[in-house]
Amino acid sequence: MSTVAVLNIEGKEVGQRVLLDSVFAIEPNLPVLHMCVVNHLANCRQGTQSTLTRTEVRGGGRKPWRQKGTGHARQGSIRSPQWVHGGVALGPKPRSYRFSLNKKVKKLAMRSALSSKLAESELVLVDNVEMNEYSTKKFMKILSALGADKKALIVLSRIDDKVKRSASNIKGVKTAYFGELNVYDILNHDKLILDVGALSKIEEVYE
Repeated sequence: MSTVAVLNIEGKEVGQRVLLDSVFAIEPNLPVLHMCVVNHLANCRQGTQSTLTRTEVRGGGRKPWRQKGTGHARQGSIRSPQWVHGGVALGPKPRSYRFSLNKKVKKLAMRSALSSKLAESELVLVDNVEMNEYSTKKFMKILSALGADKKALIVLSRIDDKVKRSASNIKGVKTAYFGELNVYDILNHDKLILDVGALSKIEEVYE
């Protein structure tokens, strides 16, 4: 069992917390992590890019010149793909890039990501992350006290609008409800900050 110090928002140790080895102390599976990150990025793609084909470009109804006798190659429309301002051949059309992973793979990827954060000493456990007012300046002081001056992901056990909005203007900082946690965000941030309530729920789901 791994033991981690529990800090308050001033960065002072207020206790200890034992973490489940089945969630925070496994050997990270790199191929599964890669697969999960690719899945997340693919599912984020809108797939709304679209080009006009020769049937959708305006004009081109008349044959530009007669079929024979001109010395030119035969042409049926000035909107064919080889013409300037013509349609696009085989161009992108709206489509979905989504694909799914099975639950066991997702669970293994999440355990691997959490374990890697603990192994690299990038996991910070806080007793409670709260703000009594909307203040980006005060929230930056909290992050500094927790040693999270760079990119940080803050995972909360409950939705807190004051924390969310106070952190929203800080570059590289993201807040998330524990149910929104994903592998990409964990790996994409230098520090993972969990409150004790979120940690308990994560262990309950991924043990």
